[in-house]
Amino acid sequence: MDFALTANQESIRDAVAKICVRFDDAYWLKKDKEGGFPADFHKALADAGWLGICIPEAYGGSGLGIVDAAIMMRTIAESGAGMSGASAVHMNVFGLNPVVVFGNDEQCKRMLPPIVAGTEKACFAVTEPNTGLNTTQLKTRAVRSGEKYVVNGQKVWISTAQVSEKILLLARTTPLEEVKNPTHGLSLFYTDFDRSRIRFMKSRRWAARPSTPTSSSSRTLRFRSEIAWARKAAASNTSCTA
Repeated sequence: MDFALTANQESIRDAVAKICVRFDDAYWLKKDKEGGFPADFHKALADAGWLGICIPEAYGGSGLGIVDAAIMMRTIAESGAGMSGASAVHMNVFGLNPVVVFGNDEQCKRMLPPIVAGTEKACFAVTEPNTGLNTTQLKTRAVRSGEKYVVNGQKVWISTAQVSEKILLLARTTPLEEVKNPTHGLSLFYTDFDRSRIRFMKSRRWAARPSTPTSSSSRTLRFRSEIAWARKAAASNTSCTA
């Protein structure tokens, strides 16, 4: 197997590196010491179109692949930004792939362009304090109530939650004891990060301080139901709503 970069991949690496060179070691050292989201770094990548590297062209992206995006992220990390720089953008590069895969055209047109342009940021809430990586056992529940879902639960390690306008949330919509397979009954929700209903706090971690991971708990988060994405397979039964 040939692991050498293609000419196009080399051009991606070189173009991203030219942006990263504007943010030197002194920049990242200051961010590590003082904290705070690297908004100017995020904006530079957005202005150059890199946040949409694996978003289809129809929704403002470049239409490239996950491998190309991974090359971009590696270039960011090895520039001196490390995980501080990579974590500041990786959710917005990779995290909304479920929207690309399962979203209908209207949802993609509404949700993806603001992420590509950098006018909105999103975070991904999956991990929970009592289940860790055993995702099928997560406790956060989303219960249908008329035209809305009511969500209650806790999440941890939510990178960039402190600056995000949107949240991609994984919750259980069918109780574990009512499904034949523990991977069934899990749903993805994409909605506003409503700070009046979501309590969050920063976690003490130095590896990526500018994109400080947070923990959160929902005080009965409510949002409009719009079930439009569903996939049933041998190992999954996931619906996505927004």
